[in-house]
Amino acid sequence: MKFSLNRLSFYLSCIAAGSVLLIANPSLAGPLDSGHANYVHAENFSTDKFFRDTMPAIIPLPNHYELPEKFAGKYFVFKKSTPIVLDQKAGVVIDADVRRQWQALIKKNISVLLGLDVDLPFAGVSDKNSAKQAGRIVMRYLENSGTRNGEKHNGNKGHYQLQILPDQVVITAGDATGFFYGLISLMQLGGHYAVNSGSKNDLRIACWQITDQPNYQWRGLMLDESRHFFGKSEVEKLLTWMAYYKLNKFHWHLTDEPAWRFEVPGYPMLTRIGAVGNKTDSTAAARYYNDEEIKEVVSYAKVLGIEVIPEIDMPGHATAANRAYPENSGGGTGKFANFTFNPGRDSTYSFLTHILREARQIFGADLVHLGGDEVSFGNGSWGELPAVRQLMDHHQLKDNKAVEAYFLRRMADSALTFNRKIATWDEGADAGLNPKNTIIFWWRHDKLDALKKAVQGGYDVVMCPRIPLYFDFVQDSSHLVGRKWSGAYASLEQVFDFYPPAYTGHMDNIGSVLGLQANLWTETVQTTNRLDFMLFPRMAALAAAGWTKPPVRNFSHFEKVLKSDLKLYQKAGLYYYNPFAPALTPEPTK
Repeated sequence: MKFSLNRLSFYLSCIAAGSVLLIANPSLAGPLDSGHANYVHAENFSTDKFFRDTMPAIIPLPNHYELPEKFAGKYFVFKKSTPIVLDQKAGVVIDADVRRQWQALIKKNISVLLGLDVDLPFAGVSDKNSAKQAGRIVMRYLENSGTRNGEKHNGNKGHYQLQILPDQVVITAGDATGFFYGLISLMQLGGHYAVNSGSKNDLRIACWQITDQPNYQWRGLMLDESRHFFGKSEVEKLLTWMAYYKLNKFHWHLTDEPAWRFEVPGYPMLTRIGAVGNKTDSTAAARYYNDEEIKEVVSYAKVLGIEVIPEIDMPGHATAANRAYPENSGGGTGKFANFTFNPGRDSTYSFLTHILREARQIFGADLVHLGGDEVSFGNGSWGELPAVRQLMDHHQLKDNKAVEAYFLRRMADSALTFNRKIATWDEGADAGLNPKNTIIFWWRHDKLDALKKAVQGGYDVVMCPRIPLYFDFVQDSSHLVGRKWSGAYASLEQVFDFYPPAYTGHMDNIGSVLGLQANLWTETVQTTNRLDFMLFPRMAALAAAGWTKPPVRNFSHFEKVLKSDLKLYQKAGLYYYNPFAPALTPEPTK
């Protein structure tokens, strides 16, 4: 049975994982950049191999860590009400409302998911002297706190230091996200100790010394809810697990062919008609998000350090909107009938500009994704439309590709009156959009030229190639439902090993690679069981690829920690893929 899920009562899969009980000998250790030091095992520790590892049980693995010999056999022990104390500047960075929400999440996770009774209250803001008292978790503000052990702050949000001492824990960061990530790492260490030791009492945490920051600033996940709708509680569950793995961008695909999924004031038919149906049942009752639900999701994500990026796909994938307002249809043929907006009508641009303005208010995002992909599937009728022919004559547009580019430039101009930046799929690199305020998402893994054009054109790029970052592709050769590309699919290890410079290293880069993102399209995902199955545990591998530098990554260690995470998945009621024993969780067919 699934646990009840809501904003503060989902059992924060987001803050739990493991402790490693051993001693580091700095005299034997190699450079921290490698992430692979030599360690001397402590005597009388657990005989379980998990507790004799040489790396902290954290996913994604920190970029710098050590376990000094002077802390041999020593631990920080969580008590029932171990307080969290903030220094004055940290108290400003983490306001009282955020503290309340963090505490609720932590308490629910530890006390219910792990079967422990721990409060971890925020005791408030204190001066330096009282913050030195033993038995506390102390949060200290320090600008550029990632500069330590030769690790200079790379400018990516979320850097932190975690010092676990026998008498207290100190988390040092320069922003709220960094404090949260430090807390997550601490909770992972404590949680994995609980899961693997069977302890129901105090948690013992080995004295790891960690300096960490994300390798990439964009560590994203996209969910398509046009094709199948899952609802607010499922989205918040997903956000919670994203935070657990330190993912920070949620790309929300809410408009496409099957259905339109968010309410827009002034255009009621978008939800009354456009929200009807899904990919497998065109008559299914209308399902969509109202304003308040979206605002609650966005607010919840913000507390977890996650930015929500809405996508309003145009000029293609417009079928649902055209059902609601057919006067804006640009036509199409066969299964792609009414696939595009009409680029020749001024009313089309007014309609979409109004939607973008409302979306800016509802989602509160500085970035909006305009789609721009696969327009050729349904623009074959454009030449038959008088308004389009007139547009082509007036602006000397020689073909449909030029019309498409005109449309995207015009809508980008509208979007940028409300947003700081826009994004498109990689077809947008052909449209002449301004590189200074446009992000290109490279998705066509078989079209390396599209990536090259984007980076050499000066665009910032998010890497999300179908292989291996489309999570609608199967993850095991035996799976029958979902996609493959000439037999290729997206395995756990392929996701873990994904390395953007392998694609761009030979290019003359003017633009920069912001990071990576996995996309879950839901043509073959009808139920929450299959949604979970396609996401878990690949989400963990995605986090490793986005956060941890390649020389530090270690797939064997990742698998070891993942085995503990599978126990958490089970406790949380997830139907996950088990890469170690696939027969235990067969592939759901829908």
